[in-house]
Amino acid sequence: MTHTNSLRLHPFKSSVQRIPMPKAFTFPFYYDPHPLAIKAAEELQEYLLEQTDFEHNFGLDTSIEGLVIGKMFGVLVCQDSSGNLGYLAAYSGKLANSNDHSFFVPPIFNMLEENSFFRKEEALLNDFNRRIELLEGADALLQCKDELFKTSVQSEQELSQLKQTIKHNKLIRKELRAAPGGDQPELIERLRKESIQEQYFLKDKSAFWKTEIVQKEARLNGMQSAIAELKYERKRKSSELQQRLFEKYHFLNAKNEQASLAQIFSTSDGVKPPAGSGECAAPKLLQYAYENDLTPLALAEFWWGQSPQSEVRKHKNYYPACRGKCEPILGHMLKGLTVDENPLLNNPAEDKELSIIFEDDSIVIIHKPAEFLSVPGKTIEDAVSTRLKRMYPEATGPLLIHRLDMSTSGILVAAKNEEAHKFIQRQFIERSVQKRYVALLDGVLSTTQGIIDLPLRVDLNDRPRQLVCYEYGKPSRTRYKVLEIRDGKTRVEFIPITGRTHQLRVHSAHPNGLNVPVVGDDLYGNKADRLHLHAEFIAFIHPKTREVVKFHAPANF
Repeated sequence: MTHTNSLRLHPFKSSVQRIPMPKAFTFPFYYDPHPLAIKAAEELQEYLLEQTDFEHNFGLDTSIEGLVIGKMFGVLVCQDSSGNLGYLAAYSGKLANSNDHSFFVPPIFNMLEENSFFRKEEALLNDFNRRIELLEGADALLQCKDELFKTSVQSEQELSQLKQTIKHNKLIRKELRAAPGGDQPELIERLRKESIQEQYFLKDKSAFWKTEIVQKEARLNGMQSAIAELKYERKRKSSELQQRLFEKYHFLNAKNEQASLAQIFSTSDGVKPPAGSGECAAPKLLQYAYENDLTPLALAEFWWGQSPQSEVRKHKNYYPACRGKCEPILGHMLKGLTVDENPLLNNPAEDKELSIIFEDDSIVIIHKPAEFLSVPGKTIEDAVSTRLKRMYPEATGPLLIHRLDMSTSGILVAAKNEEAHKFIQRQFIERSVQKRYVALLDGVLSTTQGIIDLPLRVDLNDRPRQLVCYEYGKPSRTRYKVLEIRDGKTRVEFIPITGRTHQLRVHSAHPNGLNVPVVGDDLYGNKADRLHLHAEFIAFIHPKTREVVKFHAPANF
């Protein structure tokens, strides 16, 4: 595509006069894309399908071999000083091994420029990596480890056998002393000397093997010390490089105020900038707009390509800016703009009521509506737990025993006294509580039942999103069964074997799970009127009667 001017501002291909202008700029962490941003995103997607400017394997063409890397792209609808509308385009990170492509806004700092300090330091770090790999894979190190292992095993076996022999000989001597004639002085002296000799022999053998092991450990420690020193030096160099990079990133805002990464994150509870800060699409777009006297009007970011193995990203779906990297940066960059209100500050449960399914002297069974917090959040106090305290002021203990996601509706169990709370909580810990969920999935499943087994951990850069992580994730398993398929959607029954945060939502949406998100999942799928996930059944042992009680609340979708 050719540009009408030297700016990387792309005019819309067709008229957008009938699309109303945004009243305020997009709140980037939770939004529905403005129609102008959707139009810009669609035109960018057309370009990605037709372009010949670069080669990058997004995983959309299965005939292309090589590493697959999906990518987050962003568009920023802007107005120039003459009132002309257009849009800027950007991508997160690098694209096709480059930081700068003519269709897209440039990086805030191009660390990949030839002969840049980053290139030189990167080469130095790569040299450290090669030296460490050579030392860790050296035959001498592997042989030393093997010799230490064999010596330890041999020592343990020989000393164990010797101790058994001494123990056996001790029993024989005891029998000789107890036998007729066992009190003869000559015999007693001989047996005493045998015992002493065996103890000295054991002591000498123990000292011998200890010396052997210490010598081999010293040799191994010497080799590993050299590796540890290289790793320490690599870490120090890497930290210095990261700091130099942070100093190169400076961000403008609508007031024409400039701040560095270090300055921005110094006000974020002392948190250090995560690696890659400033490389996301949204900061690049806003920085270019401010530098070129363009007025930002609307923002949208979407995923293009195959989903990564660790997280859930759907091709062409819109996503909010990440919080770990972008929230402090965009907090600075949006100053001076009129921005949409943060919908996450509004209490979604303000006009909703809790339904009591059952209660007695020990327990309360609640039917929680969707979009209702189980416990208070950072900015919203209203929650099931706080309402329960008002409803049952005489109750002792913490009342609520377990939680549901804010967006999930269904059954919650509370206790009216501390004894009941502990008794039922123990059942949750031991996983003896029976739970069943029902969900409507946004697509058709190719299987009818099975078990999903994907370990989960929180995305440290984008809480509360969860990642699939086989290294650090906690085990999470879900049993599922298809109940009905209608109008291109699948109704399923979920039985969680474990109870991780967002477990059912991630297991539904992840490519290695069912690969079909829950209808209305604003984190792992597409927003709708609500999240179509409902806790419909629970069974546990009553704390007072010691009998199994069961409760059922059908979903209203």
